[in-house]
Amino acid sequence: MFNLLWGMLFVVVNFGFYLLCYRLFGKKGLYAWVGVATVIANIQVAKTIALPFDIVMTLGNTMYVTLYMTSDLLNEKYGRAEARNAVWFGFFTLLMTTVIMQMVLWFEPQETDIAQHSLKTIFGLMPRLAAGSLTAYFISQFLDVRLYAWIRKYYSSSRQLWIRSNGSTMVSSFVDTLIFCTIAFAGTYDLRVWTEILLTTYIVKFLLTGAGTPILYIARSFKFAEDELPAHPAADSRSAS
Repeated sequence: MFNLLWGMLFVVVNFGFYLLCYRLFGKKGLYAWVGVATVIANIQVAKTIALPFDIVMTLGNTMYVTLYMTSDLLNEKYGRAEARNAVWFGFFTLLMTTVIMQMVLWFEPQETDIAQHSLKTIFGLMPRLAAGSLTAYFISQFLDVRLYAWIRKYYSSSRQLWIRSNGSTMVSSFVDTLIFCTIAFAGTYDLRVWTEILLTTYIVKFLLTGAGTPILYIARSFKFAEDELPAHPAADSRSAS
């Protein structure tokens, strides 16, 4: 029960920092959040916790859902081109971190070094995990950007933000979970265990997506000087061409 209650506070703190980052730094803060959240989510996923009813899950889901929230918010306020740029930035950050930290592990530690073992535990990911994470991120995030823009054609009202955000994220996060679990775990676990990991991970993301909807409405209400500049229609038309 402790993990469940602590997890609720954990979600509130994550969403609170998300809003604060955007409130303090505007659009630049969203790009910074993408870079930081992409790395943190892939560090947190190394830790597993147990919830009531013997549900075992990895951490990182909350931070990962905020990545979808960020691309949706950029799409909503600044246009599809900005959302795509943020996805590219996040992919670059994840790739750069993976490569650099793998190189760090190859340095021979000094005899009294105390960090090598811990670093290897966190960053010494198996090739399948790294490949699964990078592939799932790349495909699902760009899918989310496209789906959001497509849904917006039919549900463009300001009050229908929840339809655009939840619709695009719930589809793309399932694709993300399916790709990652397939690349990382297919053949490692039997079909029953693999299916359980897939479903529990997605259900958590599904619930977090719903919980993050009010946060998106709050974030969208923030006003910045850059919001008054000529906006995204032209950028969207360029990105579509």
